[in-house]
Amino acid sequence: MAATLVTSGALFPQTAGVNSQDHLVLGGCDVAHLGASFGTPLYVFDEATLRSKAREYRGEFGARYPQVTVLYAAKAFINQALARLFAQEGLGFDVVSGGEMAVARAAGAPPERLYFHGNNKDPQELEQALDWGIGRVVVDNAYELELLEELCRRRSLVQPVLVRVTPGVDPHTHAYIATGATDSKFGFTLVNGAAEDAVARALASPHLRLVGLHMHLGSQLFQVEPYADALRGVLAFAAQMRDRHGLALEEFSPGGGYAVQYLEEQPAPPLSSYAQVITEQLRQACQEQGLPLPRLILEPGRSLVARAGVALYRVGAIKEIPGVRTYVSVDGGMADNIRPALYQARYEAVVANRMSDPPHETVTIAGKYCESGDILIEGIRLPRLRPGDLLALPAAGAYCLAMASNYNVTPRPAVVLVKEGAARLIRRRETYDDLMQWDIP
Repeated sequence: MAATLVTSGALFPQTAGVNSQDHLVLGGCDVAHLGASFGTPLYVFDEATLRSKAREYRGEFGARYPQVTVLYAAKAFINQALARLFAQEGLGFDVVSGGEMAVARAAGAPPERLYFHGNNKDPQELEQALDWGIGRVVVDNAYELELLEELCRRRSLVQPVLVRVTPGVDPHTHAYIATGATDSKFGFTLVNGAAEDAVARALASPHLRLVGLHMHLGSQLFQVEPYADALRGVLAFAAQMRDRHGLALEEFSPGGGYAVQYLEEQPAPPLSSYAQVITEQLRQACQEQGLPLPRLILEPGRSLVARAGVALYRVGAIKEIPGVRTYVSVDGGMADNIRPALYQARYEAVVANRMSDPPHETVTIAGKYCESGDILIEGIRLPRLRPGDLLALPAAGAYCLAMASNYNVTPRPAVVLVKEGAARLIRRRETYDDLMQWDIP
């Protein structure tokens, strides 16, 4: 029987605990056994946490607003098992590529629940979406608007669309994951008339049906105020478009970006805070502008899967530089989690096979790849580590595997889904043969 996990409990999946062997337990499974059975690096997803987060979104927003659709932003990480799980929970999917669309389709997701995003959708991807009968295309620029209109004309069909606008709001997050400012590659800007031109053209097209507006401010937004500011601006724009061009706002999406906790000292706001601000401001803005309440479309990604995922690594070489630092190298790194190298993301870690050992030294957790920047965690207090120890990094469910690579010709890790003491392999570890199968000698 697993005891309650105290250390870093808010960061690990909801089922996390510590057993009588002093090992970390996830979904009733001893992670030491998982590492031995499936090898490391290994990514472990807890099914109970995934389902709980999906239900929390539907519950928190649904209790405050009459019409809510929750889409999982697949770019955080998607495979067929996760897609089936979220479809079972009644979620749709925010997809940004033909590949994500294909995974959702293979998993049996209803096409009408898919919203196709992206700033440079190519003709083949749009044709794929139209042929499958995708629910919505979120139009991002004038080129795409013209291209989509022509593809629909050839097929003699009418495609429902949303127009993505950039509200010009500072989301107070890392520049690499900010998307709502005026200087962004995404969407039609409000300030220069581009958004109005897009709305007018979409409404005039016999092959497009403009059903709503979309915005997205960025990722890891710890403050809820930017949502309120942007929402008021976009709803005022919607009222102008109603008066000038006859826009009937059936749907509105504030995107995603809800923060998750990665560090003990940096808790994220509860989902209820986001739900309260977004629904309250949406109701108020619609009332002020004389707009009927549109369907609210939510697009959480990271906040659905980050906490559910844990990365397991095996400790290898340890290099102590007296008076400088101690490097502890593990068997993964930037090829399976590039976030620390890309935008200085920070993580916690525990020694999963010795959970009760007290902190003893400050070390830097280094990856195995041939880059000096391949550092997973810099300056973390941990028990004295030994080769063979198992490190667990919580909150690893989002944007690790999704951005994984084969750098140094390294196979990408396996993924398991745990539930009630059983572990199911949902993606096998790549082999060297996998990596060479596309080569032409």
